Parts: sequence; structure tokens; C-alpha cells
Amino acid sequence: MTWLALASLVAWIYLALLHGRFWRAGPVLTPARPARAPSVAAIVPARDEAAVIADSIGSLLAQDYAGDFRVVLVDDGSEDGTGAIARSLPGARLDIIAGTPRPPGWAGKLWAVQQGVAAAPDADWLLLTDADIVHDPLHVATLLAQAERSGADLVSEMVALNCTTRAERALIPAFVYFFQLLYPFARVNAPRSRVAAAAGGTILIRRDTLARAGGIAAIRGALIDDVALATAVKRAGGRIWLGHSALARSIRPYPDVAEIWRMIARSAYVQLRHSPLLLAGTILGLALLFVVPPAATLRGEWVGALAWAVMTATFLPTLARFGLSPLRAPLLPLAALFYMAATVGSALDHHRGRGVVWKRRAYTDRQSWGRQA
Repeated sequence: MTWLALASLVAWIYLALLHGRFWRAGPVLTPARPARAPSVAAIVPARDEAAVIADSIGSLLAQDYAGDFRVVLVDDGSEDGTGAIARSLPGARLDIIAGTPRPPGWAGKLWAVQQGVAAAPDADWLLLTDADIVHDPLHVATLLAQAERSGADLVSEMVALNCTTRAERALIPAFVYFFQLLYPFARVNAPRSRVAAAAGGTILIRRDTLARAGGIAAIRGALIDDVALATAVKRAGGRIWLGHSALARSIRPYPDVAEIWRMIARSAYVQLRHSPLLLAGTILGLALLFVVPPAATLRGEWVGALAWAVMTATFLPTLARFGLSPLRAPLLPLAALFYMAATVGSALDHHRGRGVVWKRRAYTDRQSWGRQA
């Protein structure tokens, strides 16, 4: 146990000091206006989003943006009246498209996005955003200003997530923390780094950059479509900026632990490319980082306590972002155990033939639905 605790401490020192400052609370996108106002089309794929669509589309139609701006909603076979609710909203800038059945090899969301992109052929920029996101009136202008300031071809944000229920407070901050651990924003934003990622709630991309990366068709089967798109853009020579948002938030609730489990399990094994070896390595790595320190501490190992202290310190900025007490930071290992279990559950579902089920669609073929970029 002493040697394991020492290995964990060394790993945490490396992560804290040399892993792209993953633990930082920033960068944060703050309100601004661009010097120029190119045309923008917001593409919103929506499937059974009746509970949130009015707030989401309404916030897009209320954008304070000087340039030409349109919203294209693709109703992707909704059965709950999503399209009817959207059609009742006032606004000449809204186009509603009835999505067609997805062709073989396409993920449902990406086929809807493809149809939305095709319906906005004259837009200089495309805002790919989920149907559960509510946008501040200056959001589009600020995204363009960030692209202008940084020279980025793709600007993306980790939007503010719901964190009100007991389950959300216990597990959602850890979700953001683990995303940053996997994709340190500083490395994502570095042109010479191979690390690429985006957050699917908000992705602003130049149309010509999207075309140069092969279009939506290049990632047509990817379930983790945001990371796949960012990877395709970086491979095509484009620049990426990824940060946190103060101007957009998700209104999709996760009222209990079971909902968060399903959110993780639907894509965790996809992220590991359906590989049992990667799964085993991931679980062992997470155990070394998050299980060994508290276990060693309970055995009286001071090295384990020091590793736990470093881990706790790296979690503090994330908790502060959510307005939660720093006293929650030492409990990060419990959240890690939950995410480890959900990842194993995702693998078991796949090997039992259940695959991924999302929005009444099931994806089971490991070649067609993995990361393609």
C-alpha cells in the first residue's frame, strides 16, 4: 500500500503541475461584441424536447446581435409536440424543418444537424447548440468576439449545468472536473497540441472550416460528436478555443442518481472504443488516483493523505464554480467510484447486446457508432 500511495502522490503532483492546469476554473467567456458581424445560423436538433424547447428557442430569438442571425430547428421525429410548441413561438428569424429518417451509418442527432446545416447555406458561421440550452441575449455576439479575438475557427463552451438536486450537487461538478482532466482546456486551445475537444451544448464554427474538415458527414456515426468534430477541425488545420460559459446554461434536470448514471453509461464505453483493455486500464488508473489515497490514509499512510490533499485541492475551483462548499472536496473519491461503476455498467450493457439507447434510438454496432474523427 505504501508503494501504491507513493505512485498515486507522484501522479497527482504531475497532474496538478504539468497536465495543462486542468483544474482551473477558467477560461471563462465574458460578454463582448465583435468588431464585425458576419451572418450566423443557429442549428438546433430537437427530439422530444417539449419541456424545454420554448425557453431554448425563445432565448435564441431574443439575441442582441447586429449581424444577420437565423435559427433553424430540426424536429427530429418528436412524438411529444416539440415542433408544435416551436411553431407557436413568434419570430421571423425561425425556420422549422421536419427531419427525415436517418440513413444507415448516421447517428440521429448528427443527421438532424446535417439537415439544419443544409438549410442555412448562406451563413458564414454555424452555431450548433442543443435544445436544452438557454442563451443570454449577448451570447452569440460574445462567441463571435471570442473567435475574432483568438483567431479560432471553432469556439465551444462548457455551459453551466443544473446543480440543484442532491444528486446533481453530489455528481455534476465531478462530471465537469473529469471532462477537464481528460481534455485540459489549455492543451485543447494550444494549436500545436494534438488534444482536441468541444462541449456539445455550444459549438460555433466557421462554415468553411466545417467544409474543410469534411462536413458533418465526416463524423456521421460518432456518438461523442462534439469531441469528434473538434478532432476533425484540428486535423484539418483549424484552431479551437474551449472554455466555460457565463452566458449559457442547460435546463435539463438530472433529478436522481439513476438519470446521471444513464447519462454517463450511454457513452462511457464508446469513449473507450469498446475496448476491454482500455476499460481495464481506465479502471486501474482511476483506482490509483482516487481509491488508493483515502484507502492508504485509513491505514495510517501519510503519503496517501498527502495525495488525497493534492486531489482535494484540485477539485476546489470546480466546486467554487458551482457555488458549493469546499467541504465537499474530500468526497471526490466517492463520485469517482460512481463514475467508475457507470463506466463498467456501460461496458456490460454493450457486451450484453444492449448498446446505447438514447431518445428512443438504439445503437449497437461497435464500428458504426464509435468515434470516427
